[in-house]
Amino acid sequence: MRIEELHVGMTVIHPQYGTGTVKAVAEHGAEVLFNDGRHPVDPVAAALVPAETQAALTGLSLPLNTLIARTVEALADRLGLEKPDTTVHELGPRWRGGRLVLHPKDPGLTTKEVELEQFFHKLVMVRNNLRVLEQKINASETLTSAEKFDWQQYLTRIYGSLTTFNLLFKDKESQF
Repeated sequence: MRIEELHVGMTVIHPQYGTGTVKAVAEHGAEVLFNDGRHPVDPVAAALVPAETQAALTGLSLPLNTLIARTVEALADRLGLEKPDTTVHELGPRWRGGRLVLHPKDPGLTTKEVELEQFFHKLVMVRNNLRVLEQKINASETLTSAEKFDWQQYLTRIYGSLTTFNLLFKDKESQF
């Protein structure tokens, strides 16, 4: 393995010392922490090999799982997908920790309870997906102006139906 392929934090396998983590990289060698301690290593002479699957992109070399995690995170950000915890900041403080309770008319049926944070997350995802749909409609090159107008009318009615839930939002800018 060439010195240029090493980076701090990378897991490598040494034929004598076993698996270790690169702690420092210098011009002609690296410091690697193995189970029995820290050792200076010449990666070429020692025949070091990566312990993890690697991906190389235009001079970039890092563990594949790091590349995939960063790629998925960037994709989720670009698509506007959010983790449940990230939308809770939009929920009004008086609703945090609350529960949505649905009582059926028939007393023999079970009451359904849902945490408001969970319900609110799903509501925000509906809102975000409607916004993406609206952007796609407006940017469409295949729809005519009349078709875009018709689709926009449907979206407007959907937003109108969802305004009931505006009381859950902390800020007016986030509402429907």
